Amino acid sequence: MATVRSFDLVVIGGGSGGIACANRAANYGARVALVADGPLGGTCVNAGCVPKKIFWNAASLSSGQALAASHGHTGTPLQFHWEILKSRRDAYIQRLNGRYAEGLARNGVTLFRGHGRLEGAQRVTVDKDRVLAAPHILLATGGIPLWPEIPGASHGTVSDGFFALEQQPRRVAVVGAGYIAVELAGVLHSLGSDTTLVMRRNHFLDGFETMLREHLMDAMVRQGINLLAGRHVLQLERREDGLCLHFSDGEYLGGLDTVLWAIGRTPRTGDLGLESAGVEADSSGFVAVDRFQNTSAEGIHAVGDITRAPALTPVAIAAGRRLADRLFGGQEERHLDAQPVPTVIFSHPPIATVGMTESEAQERYGPDSVRSYSTCFTPLLRVLDADPERTAMKLVTAGPDEKVVGLHAIGDGVEEILQGFTVAIRMGATKKDFDDTLAIHPTSAEELVTLR
Repeated sequence: MATVRSFDLVVIGGGSGGIACANRAANYGARVALVADGPLGGTCVNAGCVPKKIFWNAASLSSGQALAASHGHTGTPLQFHWEILKSRRDAYIQRLNGRYAEGLARNGVTLFRGHGRLEGAQRVTVDKDRVLAAPHILLATGGIPLWPEIPGASHGTVSDGFFALEQQPRRVAVVGAGYIAVELAGVLHSLGSDTTLVMRRNHFLDGFETMLREHLMDAMVRQGINLLAGRHVLQLERREDGLCLHFSDGEYLGGLDTVLWAIGRTPRTGDLGLESAGVEADSSGFVAVDRFQNTSAEGIHAVGDITRAPALTPVAIAAGRRLADRLFGGQEERHLDAQPVPTVIFSHPPIATVGMTESEAQERYGPDSVRSYSTCFTPLLRVLDADPERTAMKLVTAGPDEKVVGLHAIGDGVEEILQGFTVAIRMGATKKDFDDTLAIHPTSAEELVTLR
């Protein structure tokens, strides 16, 4: 019979939320165990934010050569080598994995390698041969990419597989309409792949401000990305000349080296033993939590992508740390409060958005109480281009004092602009506050404080 080891907190999952909670709790003096069956850092570090941003940077540098030419730079263009970038990226990710392990050890967190599973309300088994007990257990196992249930789906790959590609696809189709789909399509095209984005609807980024998706669709078409809208994929077939996507209307897209499924993600809760502990989950596998990250079972908590919270690394980290503050730091009311969540889509060009869309604001406050301010301009970086890519911005305000409830932008540098404006919006800034703020000239950011 396995020996039971006792802790104050057992965390199942080695991603951003789980590690953040474990380290914070240990800093309060709690005895903490963390169970991880994959590389430390979870999706963000290994197959998400970090490697994606490295590829996005490379793609931006590649497309930036045309900008350099418009500014008088001449000579032989640089050649991109996928293999070199992948090797250097992998080495960097491995260093990050090591830093996470070092951080856990430095904080006194006991790391168990293996698959963690609930066995009742206060116990966790690790690979069935080790047993951990604690009055508090945190579920932070994250999500995994969805695969389509169609014939031949396994001939393609998902976003995790994208980061494992050893060679750059010559001709590739990305199937999906969310932010992962548009990001990967933009990266692949900018690095030189013949890229097609296949969507079931007539648009992508459903739920985002309409101005953003329309501007991005126009930009992608102008860049040369093939957008196939209103396509329902029936089958993926391997032929002598490559992969072939078959659509419900009888059309097909063949000669593909790679097909990337980017159709969404699902919570990784299938083998967590939720039933044994009385933890409720919905039909899609998401764990239900209250504002304090409590599940339906006493002493069991959940953060990150296995809940219905926004699937963003900073959200998981903040929720994990606040949970530790509450459980072990004496802050009884500490929780992740409702607030505008800033989001960046690393498309080409990038998108930055926080708060409500115009339609959401009208629904909440009423059409007569909402006013928006928009602009579309050529940033100084692009003015020497023969066919410049433009930047678009929009402020959404509500009420008689025109409180800013939404900010949406697409174009060069908006991903860095957003953070400071999010602070202002969280503090309740009004349109007048924006108007009374001195502009920094010449920048794109100044447009947001000079809108009329």
